[in-house]
Amino acid sequence: MGHPMVHIELYTNDMAASKKFFSALLDWKLTDLQPAPGMNYTGIDAGAPAGGGMMQNPVPNTPGQWTPYADVDDVDAMLKKAEGLGAKIMTPKTEVMGMGWFGIIKDPTGVMFGFWQTKR
Repeated sequence: MGHPMVHIELYTNDMAASKKFFSALLDWKLTDLQPAPGMNYTGIDAGAPAGGGMMQNPVPNTPGQWTPYADVDDVDAMLKKAEGLGAKIMTPKTEVMGMGWFGIIKDPTGVMFGFWQTKR
C-alpha cells in the first residue's frame, strides 16, 4: 500500500486574505493556534481525514504555495530515500508539539513535499 496524504499546508504571503478566501470558498473551519512561541499558525478543519494548516510564508521573496504531506513510518528513512532519488532536504526531521515529526523536501523538479510520522 502507498503512503496516504494526511496533511496539506499553505505558505501564504497574505494570511488574512488567504483565510478569508478559503474559508468562504470551501467552508473550512479555521482555528488560530500558536504551536511555538512567536509562531502563528491557522489549523484547517475540512471535515475529512486529512487536516491542514496555513502560515506566513517562511521563505522571503518567494511565491506562496501548498505543500502536501504523506504519512510515513520513518521520516529520516524517507528523507534519505528522497535525497538518493535527487531531492534536496529543505527541513530535516522536526518534532511538532509531541504529536509527531515532519520533514520537507524539494523534489528534482523544484516542488516542495512533506513527510509526517505520527508519534505512537
